Amino acid sequence: MAKRARGTTTRPGQRRPIQRPATRPTSPGVREGSTAASGSQLAELRSASLTAEEEARAAELEAAIVAQERQAEEGRRNRSQRSAPDVAVRASSPLATAAANEYAYVARDVRRVAIVGGSLVSLLLILWVVTQVTGVTL
Repeated sequence: MAKRARGTTTRPGQRRPIQRPATRPTSPGVREGSTAASGSQLAELRSASLTAEEEARAAELEAAIVAQERQAEEGRRNRSQRSAPDVAVRASSPLATAAANEYAYVARDVRRVAIVGGSLVSLLLILWVVTQVTGVTL
């Protein structure tokens, strides 16, 4: 077996570190030495590179994305409110709070297991009845 040197990044089973550029690429029209472009310069750059139709399309896409984000955030809020425990938990007991949250997960998992198990048992019962009625033997 070959001797390994300390501090190498190329050990077996590991990937090399990702090589990323030190600075971000600058947009056209903005010099690298300048700290920031003014608002009027950015507006000129946008108007020079985009047509009115492209700007309208970009505005529509941005509005759709914002609407989807709002809808997703409302869905997350509704889910968190639904899964909140009905039992009053003292705020001074972090263990009780964690346990109440875990009980919600356990209850949901047990419900899923019961549904899957019940459907499998009912499927087997239906297959047994069908084989008894038709007289099919394996």
